Amino acid sequence: MSTRTPEIAKLGHFGLVTTDLEKSLWFFKEVLGLEETEVKDGVHYLRAWGDFEHHTMTVRQGEESHVDHIAWRTKKPEDVELFAKDLEESGIEVRWVADGTEAGQGRAFRFELPSGHTLEIYYDMEKTLASPETRSVLKNQSHKSWNRGVSPRRIDHVNILTSLLANELSDFLQEKLGFNLRECVQLPDGNLVGAWLSVTPLVHDIAVSHDPHAASPAEIHHVSYWLDNAQDLLRAADILKENGIFFKGPGKHGISQAMYIYAIDPGSGLRVEIFTNGYLIFEPDWEPIVWGVDEMDLGFTYWGDQMDTLPENNPTIKAQERKLIKG
Repeated sequence: MSTRTPEIAKLGHFGLVTTDLEKSLWFFKEVLGLEETEVKDGVHYLRAWGDFEHHTMTVRQGEESHVDHIAWRTKKPEDVELFAKDLEESGIEVRWVADGTEAGQGRAFRFELPSGHTLEIYYDMEKTLASPETRSVLKNQSHKSWNRGVSPRRIDHVNILTSLLANELSDFLQEKLGFNLRECVQLPDGNLVGAWLSVTPLVHDIAVSHDPHAASPAEIHHVSYWLDNAQDLLRAADILKENGIFFKGPGKHGISQAMYIYAIDPGSGLRVEIFTNGYLIFEPDWEPIVWGVDEMDLGFTYWGDQMDTLPENNPTIKAQERKLIKG
């Protein structure tokens, strides 16, 4: 057994493969307003203006759109090896990623959840200085805010979609990686169809959504970037509309109490949630909030545009929103 329990510090980044790199880069850089820190071997490294690490997402061209990994930073350098050892002892295959394989990142490893989603565990990552043209005058901020587009401050969370029951992945995340269950949607038989988990005071760094009709156990519901307040979200809606981006919202979740807009990357079909407000958890003895499936009209959408309702008179939009990105 390990001499100490390793810990995850935060969500680090995700890797997007897109069938239309030009459209995806236009969406993420010009419309969403992410900054590009580096391009290496056909991979574009992006981050928000308040992100300090080298990148919070990567984008590259591929034959099929999918998210190829979701990366988590550990609290201490030695936690990477400890997590790898613990997972291997549980019979889980670990694949090491050499230092520098991903620009800015040190040695890491990848493994699969029971669903097939690929997670990456790392610690070492460059805190890249922004270019003089985009650098903020503030020492505690990477890039100029509001440089262009929606301009979110930071990466917030990921929501994975699976045909498995949510508790199958929620249990794994708690038992193997130390996540805390914050809120959940429970069936009468006790199984979960939704789970919101975190290692930080956020309500969720990762969420698990169950859909028995999902194309596979390893799909992505959405990735999320954070705005500071509701007015920023309304500004984002104008920017998305002016650029012809299909989106749902604004609305407010009951679960997490956060406000949202869901937008679709026209290059990959990835759903991106622009997210703000909500509550934080500081209690060490937090008990998960349990919702019933009959309460989801309130839990998923407290008010506003229901995220899973589709306009019946627009088959193009319906097909676009139903396109889910494989994990």
